[in-house]
Amino acid sequence: MKPNLSLAVVILAAGKGTRLKSKRPKVLHEIGGKPLLAHVIAAASRVVAPEHIYVVVGHQAERVRAAVASTGVQFVEQTEQRGTGHAIQCARQVVAGYPSLLVLSGDVPLIHAETIERMSRFHQAEHAAMTILTARPEDPTGYGRIVRRAPVSPEAASPEVEAIVEQKSLAPGQEKIGEINSGIYAFLSAPLFAHLHELAASNAHGELYLTDMAGILRAAGERVVAIKAENAAEVLGANTIAELVALDATMRAATAQRLMAAGVTIFRPETCVIDAEVEVAPDTVIEPFVQLRGKTRVGSDCLIRSYTVIENCALGTDVLVRQGCVLADSTVADGARIGPFAHLRPGSEIGESVHVGNFVETKQARLGKGAKANHLAYLGDAEIGEGANVGAGVITCNYDGVHKHRTRIGKGVFVGSDSTLVAPITLEDGAYVGAGSCITKDVPAGALAVGRARQITKPGWATARRARREAKDPSP
Repeated sequence: MKPNLSLAVVILAAGKGTRLKSKRPKVLHEIGGKPLLAHVIAAASRVVAPEHIYVVVGHQAERVRAAVASTGVQFVEQTEQRGTGHAIQCARQVVAGYPSLLVLSGDVPLIHAETIERMSRFHQAEHAAMTILTARPEDPTGYGRIVRRAPVSPEAASPEVEAIVEQKSLAPGQEKIGEINSGIYAFLSAPLFAHLHELAASNAHGELYLTDMAGILRAAGERVVAIKAENAAEVLGANTIAELVALDATMRAATAQRLMAAGVTIFRPETCVIDAEVEVAPDTVIEPFVQLRGKTRVGSDCLIRSYTVIENCALGTDVLVRQGCVLADSTVADGARIGPFAHLRPGSEIGESVHVGNFVETKQARLGKGAKANHLAYLGDAEIGEGANVGAGVITCNYDGVHKHRTRIGKGVFVGSDSTLVAPITLEDGAYVGAGSCITKDVPAGALAVGRARQITKPGWATARRARREAKDPSP
């Protein structure tokens, strides 16, 4: 979608969200793996360039700025939150030069870029001073209703809006109107700013409501029109935690449907947690109760088994992740086999056809092609060469209490079970480490290193000890 440079987008994100009963700003509550506001910005950024998006912040303004600063949007501060109309008054100085404005709500995360674009084109085609995005939800209770001008013919509804009537002001019969005001608007800047000062705080909250511009503009002889969203869910907000969770479920269901339509098999998708930005290639299978979080990318022909959590990772093709694994901020190359119950911590780079098995933990570790660590190992700050074999219970001792140190294990190295490798240390290509060793010095290529105490065996010692104990205490 080509960015439209003839208009600005103003996103209202200054409110507290009191009904959520949370210290966190409303727009920073998350669904689909990122804040409500971030979803709205992402949709708007497909319509206009980020530098033409202005986010009105107020409550915990610095926290909101920090959360979305990387998007490249601009910010306007509403130091005193006196309603949506007041928010536009605060933004007037920076957006008055644009011919048109789109006003979005920062807590309406399901809005699609296509809907914003469609609304913008309709607004331009109708030459209206104000365009209202409307919807027809199953239950319109609590929303302001749209009263349209009577149609010229039964076949075509009029786009002209006569009034927006709030729930408490509905006249007899108007409660049957199913079309609601979404709070998303398009304006021609000139008439908007010519009449913006006419907003009055004549309501119980003493605030200036942008909704009132519809009546003000009509009274001034300007056109006010409406366009209905094709999917009512797009305009739903969240005023309670329950509503927030419902939006999250809607978004995740849509994500799962998108992936399945693209050739991904997801068994029991209602049990899986898949964030909105996750990408999965065709012919991958995802079992029940899997979580794919953040910006995870999964290649084709992979199998992700139940109870696995993968966050901000990149998986190649033909990767098997067995049950109960946790992967974070790591990469896994083609043909690798992970788990069950493996933990890839941030910075892990798992090479092609690598095996990382039961209860193996990696952190800032790079495993070369074909390397294996199949059981009960900790590999931190390590470089492990192609074809190396790390036995059960091996530990890279990477931390001396102050600094982290690296362990370098060459190609084809064999590290016997229950060995500790005290970093910084290098095991050169083809070296062997005997089981149960504590290795504190570098091992040359092709050498065997054994670092364990000599075994002492005392025949009869255990039998004699039991006899002495029984002599002291003969009771059964």
